[in-house]
Amino acid sequence: MKQQVRILTFVVLTGMCFGSSGCLPSNPKDIEAFLKPYQVDVNATNYILHPPDEIEIHCAKVPEINLQRQIIRPDGKISFESLGEVKVAGKTPAQVAALLYNKAKDLYNLTDQSPVDVRVAAFRSKVYYVLGEVASPGPQAYTGRDTVLTAVANANILITAWEENMRVIRPSEKKDQKPRIFKVNLQDMMFRGDTSTNVLLQEGDIIYIPPTVLAAIGNVVAEFVRPIGLALSPALTASRLSGGGY
Repeated sequence: MKQQVRILTFVVLTGMCFGSSGCLPSNPKDIEAFLKPYQVDVNATNYILHPPDEIEIHCAKVPEINLQRQIIRPDGKISFESLGEVKVAGKTPAQVAALLYNKAKDLYNLTDQSPVDVRVAAFRSKVYYVLGEVASPGPQAYTGRDTVLTAVANANILITAWEENMRVIRPSEKKDQKPRIFKVNLQDMMFRGDTSTNVLLQEGDIIYIPPTVLAAIGNVVAEFVRPIGLALSPALTASRLSGGGY
């Protein structure tokens, strides 16, 4: 009996440890490191293209490239029959447009009134991460306009999620700097309209949605019971086959 009590105590304490996210302390001042959505302008002048982003080109005067969609190859290039290969990785859409214009103007006698427009058709090279109690965990495409609320909504939060105790982690790019972490209360957003922590995400940000204490305990119990079930399964199957089952 004592052994069972010890095991149960261990399970409960472990579950509470996982559920409380104690390993991810939140610093309220870290919120200052995260911009709000209205404080940023994402456009063709500042988004940097990389494989495997997909771009769409508009130029009515150049049929070869007009309305063409191309996925940037692993070598960072796109290619056309007449214009040849074009290195686009590391450039903005506006820079790519200027590059294509310079290549096409001699072949097609373009003028300043024949602009080339390059648009990002699919954001694939940059990601942020949603982990924990969601139906679709893992990397998500980063567009530069993603917020905590849109990220969680797209990932389909589960009923086992501890919505009042979410964390947003911004890993540090420097070894001597700690990652920035702050707490997000999704319940406050949904039911009180408090969007003060609905911050703009950056590439590489991690959103962690922990399980509730009860859900964490259930997960620990399941992990404890599963090996026992697997060990007993062959014996139960043999018993049933020999006529001893139900």
